[in-house]
Amino acid sequence: MRHHGVRAARVALLRDAESGRRPDRGRRRPQAVARTRRVARHRGAPLGSPPGPVLHSHAMGKLSIVIPTLNAAAELRRSLPPLAEFAALGLIGEVILADGGSTDETGAIAEAAGARLVVAEAGRGTQLGAGARAARHDWLLFLHADTILAAGWDEAVRDFMARADCADRAAYFHLRLDDERFGARRIAWLANVRSRLLGLPYGDQGLLIGRSLYRRIGGFRPLPLMEDVDLVRRIGRGRLVALAPAAMTSAARYRRDGFWLRPARNQLCLIMWLLGIPVGTIARIYGR
Repeated sequence: MRHHGVRAARVALLRDAESGRRPDRGRRRPQAVARTRRVARHRGAPLGSPPGPVLHSHAMGKLSIVIPTLNAAAELRRSLPPLAEFAALGLIGEVILADGGSTDETGAIAEAAGARLVVAEAGRGTQLGAGARAARHDWLLFLHADTILAAGWDEAVRDFMARADCADRAAYFHLRLDDERFGARRIAWLANVRSRLLGLPYGDQGLLIGRSLYRRIGGFRPLPLMEDVDLVRRIGRGRLVALAPAAMTSAARYRRDGFWLRPARNQLCLIMWLLGIPVGTIARIYGR
């Protein structure tokens, strides 16, 4: 009976995460965000029971999911609920939002979903590094806030973690954009070819890596962009494994900037990075 009660509590919290509502705590308001904190308890849990957020499981969790955020409330309402499907609850140890100073409802979404909030200086590389340092588990999964993992992602992750050689390898997902137009499908296809042939998956494909390997290669550097390319180049093509489930990522930037212009700009920035041009110069061309 207690097991069913916990599941009911998780379902209630998931509804709050999707709607952006805070858990009901009467008139009590949350305190100021500490540098690292746990931000939710099971709704409906007996008074005095230990905290147990929907995206956290001490008993079986091996995986810390790290998501960099900056005013990402709208994206999180779509991307967090799939992570809390019951099939994945025994796999996920925690979800960490590495926040760069959001002023929207990002904190409230984290609270409703039971994620941990880590405050860091804005900058994707800096935020990802801070989230990884705060992680408690042996495996790290880095995701973007606008990335939604397809059904079966947890099984693919478990299979990878069960490999005999997994400690010296990292994995990424198959890219898909949330737009069915030809331009979007072309971009995703080219990204997947680039990942397989060149060993250069980008951050919007996710990255699964053991903590020990992550530390051996030096982790994320505090870069404002190209932090994903910088890390996977240190991992090396031969140690990267493609996982079959899709990581569906927002095509908003391509719709805004064009399905030809935006990829061309991205490729120019990649070439500039590989040529050793200062990242500040590349950032002015790349934009966000």
